[in-house]
Amino acid sequence: MPDRVVCILGMHRSGTSCLTGSLQQAGLFLGDCHTWNPFNLKGNRENQAFVDLHDDILQDNGGAWDRPPARVRWEERHFARARALLAEHAGRPLFGFKDPRTLLVLEGWKVVYPGIEFLGIFRHPNAVARSLANRSAMPRGEALALWYHYNRILYREFRRRPFPILCFDDEQPVFERALRRVIGELQIPREESSGDFYEEALRSVGTAGDGPLSWRIQRLYNRLRRVAVEGVA
Repeated sequence: MPDRVVCILGMHRSGTSCLTGSLQQAGLFLGDCHTWNPFNLKGNRENQAFVDLHDDILQDNGGAWDRPPARVRWEERHFARARALLAEHAGRPLFGFKDPRTLLVLEGWKVVYPGIEFLGIFRHPNAVARSLANRSAMPRGEALALWYHYNRILYREFRRRPFPILCFDDEQPVFERALRRVIGELQIPREESSGDFYEEALRSVGTAGDGPLSWRIQRLYNRLRRVAVEGVA
């Protein structure tokens, strides 16, 4: 196994790719990952083998990334595949992976690697809903329900064992300061940087508009804002 494993958690279209790319540029080893696609011009930074595993787990439980199953059970073959994926990077001082689906299958990873470290990110529900509409033609109500499902797991896991959570709605200077703070706390082995990964263009839609939110979604968003890492000067 790697000496340390960091998993980036967050809902689809919530800045997970930007966060993961920034961590990779700072020195986090991700292995083989996607560096470009039409909806992430710098790549979603996902390792396809991890995505395939998560898709198979969800399918075996009667669901998918956009149809979260009520209960997720890992079979032994799933555990074996997960262990094999980490074993490919045995001896690495620090290895990371990112896939929004991880939130739906999180309990299994905590069994595979009990010392796994988490880092989270979230985004305003309206911005996520509009981004999913642009990418997947997903109706607003369905997108907001998914936002709530994913982020409720994120917040619940934070309450169990706190870990850094960033807000992708923050203005660029604030977000970058929070990011530098998190990189320092993670003690990522530094490599030569070729510049900042983050660009304002990575946030393709805004954060407000499109009608009111339900009280439970607004409450969860407010709770996440309160626990987010502050990008203080």
